[in-house]
Amino acid sequence: MVASTHQAAPLRGIRVLELGNYIAAPTAGRLLADFGAEVIKIERPRTGDEIRNWRLGSGTTSMLYRTINRNKKSMVVDLRTEEGRRCVLELVEQCDIVLENFRPGTLEKWGLGPADLEAAKPGIIVTRISAFGQTGPMSSRPGFAAVAEAYGGFRNLVGDADRPPVRVGVSIGDSIAGLYAAFGSVMALFARQREQGVARPPIDDRIIDVALNEAMLSVMESLIPDYSAYGLHRERTGGRMEGIAPSNAYICADGASIVVAGNGDGIFKRYMHTIGRPDLASDPGLESNAQRWLQREELDEAIGTWTAQHTAEDALAQLEQAGVPSGPIYTAEDIVNDEQYRARNMIQHLDVSDGEKTFHDVAFPGITPVIGGASLPIRNLGPDLGADTYDILVGLLGKTPVEASAFIEQTELEKT
Repeated sequence: MVASTHQAAPLRGIRVLELGNYIAAPTAGRLLADFGAEVIKIERPRTGDEIRNWRLGSGTTSMLYRTINRNKKSMVVDLRTEEGRRCVLELVEQCDIVLENFRPGTLEKWGLGPADLEAAKPGIIVTRISAFGQTGPMSSRPGFAAVAEAYGGFRNLVGDADRPPVRVGVSIGDSIAGLYAAFGSVMALFARQREQGVARPPIDDRIIDVALNEAMLSVMESLIPDYSAYGLHRERTGGRMEGIAPSNAYICADGASIVVAGNGDGIFKRYMHTIGRPDLASDPGLESNAQRWLQREELDEAIGTWTAQHTAEDALAQLEQAGVPSGPIYTAEDIVNDEQYRARNMIQHLDVSDGEKTFHDVAFPGITPVIGGASLPIRNLGPDLGADTYDILVGLLGKTPVEASAFIEQTELEKT
C-alpha cells in the first residue's frame, strides 16, 4: 500500500537551510524534508557531513548518511570563508528556517549569528541545537548526545542495578533533540502564519533553542517530582520499569525472547490464568501495581517458568488469545519481513550507492507519522556530496553558469 500523494507535502513551499552535522540537526531537517519542505544541506568541502563515514560498510558514503539525509539537497560551501559566508546569507534570503547544531558562538564568530541572519531575511526562524543550550553557565561546552543523556538522568536508569549504566543502541539523545527541533520549527511557522498583519515578533522569539540534555530530561517522566516530593531515587531495573509489574522480557523454550506487558490490573488476572497460576490472579496482595512491584521477583520467576516450556510463537499465540499485550523482540530481518510494517509502507525498497557501487532493492525505514493510511514515499536518499551545488547557485540564487562554475572551482581549490 502506498499513500496517495495529494496530501504528501504539507510543508510544500517551505525552504530550510540546514547547517547541521552529525545526527541532531540533520534529523530535524529530515523530518521537515519528509513532509515536503525543500531542505538545502550545507556541507563542508572534501569530507562533507562526518556521518558519511560512520558505520561505513563499503565505499565512501554510509547507509546512516543516506537514511538521515533523505529527501534533501546537498550544497558544498566553506563557511569559514568570506565567500562562503556571503553565499549562506544569500541563501538565507530565500529561506524560512535555518537549522544549526554548531557549538554556541561558532556561527556568531563566522558572522552568521541570529542578528546577521535576521538582517538578511527579516522574520527568519533560527532553530539551534547544542549540548546544553545557548544560555547558562554550561552553554559554551561541547558535548555529544552520550554526555547529554548522562546529564539528563537517562543514562542512570539504563541497565542492571548491579552493573554500570549502559547506553541504548542508537543515538537516542540526538534523535529526540531532532524531534523537538522539528516541532519547534513548525510551531514557529504556525505562529508566523497566525500573526500575519501584526508586528513581527523580535528575533529572540523566533530562536528555537534545543539543548540535548534538556531533550533527554523531558522524557524522564516523573523522575524529578518523585525525588522532590518523596525523596525517591530511581534505580536501574534492567528490563523492568520501576513501579510497574509484571513487565519484562522472558526467554522461551526455543531460545527466543519475548516482551510481555501484563501490568494492567485487569490484564494481570488474565495473564496469570494463561500461565497456569490462578493463585496469583486471585491473590489480594497482588491487586495493584505497587503491590506487584514488591513481588516482582516471584512474578518474573513464575512467568519465566511458563515461557521456558513454550516456544516464542506458542507463548505469544496464547497471550494474544488472552488479550495480554506481548510481542517478539525483532531483529532487522524480522522488521523487513513484517506484514504490519509492509501494510503501512513503513519499509521501502530503493537502489542506493555507497559512492563506489550500487546496491539494489535496499530496505529503508519509511516516513513517520503516517498520513493517508500509509507512509509517504521517500523521494530520494541522502544526496552525494555537493550534488545540488550548481543547480542551487543558478536556479535559486540566480548566478550565471560561469559564476556558479567559478564558485565550485574555488571551493574545490579550498579542499586542498
